[in-house]
Amino acid sequence: MDLSSLEIFLTVAEEGSVARAAKRLMRAPSNVTTRVQQLEEQLEVPLFSRGGKKMALTVEGRSLLSYARKLMALAEEARLAVKSAGRQMVLRVGTMESAAASRLPPVLARFNEENPTISLRLTLGATRELTKAVLAGELDCAVIATPQDEPDWLSSTGGNVGDLHSARVHREDLLLVLPPGHAPVAAPQDIRLPALAALEAGCTYRQVAERWIRTGTNMPTVELSSYHAILAHVVAGNAVGVMPRSVLDMLPWNQDINAHRLGSVDTLLISRRKARSDPLLAFEEIMLTSSTAVQ
Repeated sequence: MDLSSLEIFLTVAEEGSVARAAKRLMRAPSNVTTRVQQLEEQLEVPLFSRGGKKMALTVEGRSLLSYARKLMALAEEARLAVKSAGRQMVLRVGTMESAAASRLPPVLARFNEENPTISLRLTLGATRELTKAVLAGELDCAVIATPQDEPDWLSSTGGNVGDLHSARVHREDLLLVLPPGHAPVAAPQDIRLPALAALEAGCTYRQVAERWIRTGTNMPTVELSSYHAILAHVVAGNAVGVMPRSVLDMLPWNQDINAHRLGSVDTLLISRRKARSDPLLAFEEIMLTSSTAVQ
């Protein structure tokens, strides 16, 4: 019993005539008759009483009619769902690891709930690389960081940053984190550790920390892949680390960590001014609302 046979059965039932059903289906009457007979043979019951000119449904035919309509409706629903999935909109969002861990989870959950037909595609990276990707059209938007009151910070990424729209969605306290027992730090010379532990070179947090430290010392930077690894190096006494307070508060072993505040760093959502789609605007609105709720 296939969908084609059910369609023919339904058409004959609705038209009450093989000839009219054949015309509507653009099939030969003999083909319609054969397909109805084959369906009856499969079900082992007569579906139509063939007395007179009208094809009237039998008791069994009336029973099948309800199921046939449901099956055809379900098939159409499946067809539309598959067709719609093929055209599903995608919003490409870049984000720093810190924001992905501490800020984005409730934003992503709400966006998915309110926009079930839009697929989110996340890319993790550092500010410099994410900004380049937005300018190149490889990302629709990105969550990046810039030091407070330094509007020209992004110019080092290359490209025309004047093409970017930006909205501040959070303000972070940026910290140097030191091992338990380390003396308080007021200047770079006070650090009694051999290296700075930070993420990749394009990370704003790393760049701010390096700029501050190198006003007083030539301490090298150890590049690590995660904030967990940074904190592990700090706890082991191998390095001073850099991270926002929101991330430090989430990590284990942070109770006895000493910290020196480097200042405020803004978290921005950037996008191209000429490519601000409805999904992007919806995502931005949720981020701004989330920022207000946190603050």
